[in-house]
Amino acid sequence: MVPSVEQKRQGPVARGGGDPRVTELHAAVSRLRRRLAAHPGEFADRTIAEEELAAVAAMAVDGVPEIPRLRRSLLLIAGAIGSVSALSAELADVRRAVDLFGGPVRGQG
Repeated sequence: MVPSVEQKRQGPVARGGGDPRVTELHAAVSRLRRRLAAHPGEFADRTIAEEELAAVAAMAVDGVPEIPRLRRSLLLIAGAIGSVSALSAELADVRRAVDLFGGPVRGQG
């Protein structure tokens, strides 16, 4: 079977056989990136949000992401677009996907 354009875009992890948490993270980030790209309004931290979403998407493609880095990106994304109510549902989806990985290990520092 020839993969569809969408399957090619999603990458090997999202197509199946990989960690379902990574698949969910990739899907949630993709939805938020699409909504952000379609959002007509400009805001000061839009570039930060776009860059961090790209970083999280890259982590998802590479496999199970480093949890502290993932959580840092989530904080930056939330800080950058948290006041844009039109994106709140997609942002919540990304947060839930990040939470699937659990919290950072305590005692490191």
